[in-house]
Amino acid sequence: MSRRTASNHALNAEPRVHQRAPEIQAFGTVTHAMPLELEEPVRLEMTEQLNQLLADSMTLRDLYKKSHWQVAGPTFYQLHLLFDKHFGEQVEIVDLIAERVQTLGGLAIAMAHDVAETTRIERPPRGREEVPVLFSRLLDAHQIIIREARKLAERSGKLGDQGTNDLVVSDVLRPNELEAWFLSEHLVDIPVVKVFDGSSQAAD
Repeated sequence: MSRRTASNHALNAEPRVHQRAPEIQAFGTVTHAMPLELEEPVRLEMTEQLNQLLADSMTLRDLYKKSHWQVAGPTFYQLHLLFDKHFGEQVEIVDLIAERVQTLGGLAIAMAHDVAETTRIERPPRGREEVPVLFSRLLDAHQIIIREARKLAERSGKLGDQGTNDLVVSDVLRPNELEAWFLSEHLVDIPVVKVFDGSSQAAD
């Protein structure tokens, strides 16, 4: 049998399902041959901190989707849209953080159970909550991420990792600050309708 015939015989159109094999890279490690001019200890530290930020951002992302689905009350429509807008923005943030981890030669945290074990954001109940509680949970989550982002920006700058510093400041910190502002303005206690007793008009 010729080499061509043997090769053709080995090919098969049947899907090879249920495959398992050892990992090709362990979580919490970085590959060595990355031409980034950053020492391995720096990349290890940055990927670890970025993965914490990633886990918390993924949790905030999902908290926004939960709020989008479960919000109720007279402001339902406006908040339904606002929460989904912020969810979409967090999706982009999550992807950027994960790509930075991979760029540094690390592995981005990915699965829900791993994220749940890692995040510092409080787990909400499965059921529906009042609107002020939704806002409070979201703002608490933003506060955690903003605090982390500031620390990571400062640390990455000191270590000479300007790529991580730029990402954290421009693509994580600033969008989270903006979203937190949008939420907090909803909690200002201003009545929708002002009731006048007419006394001021009578004095005129």
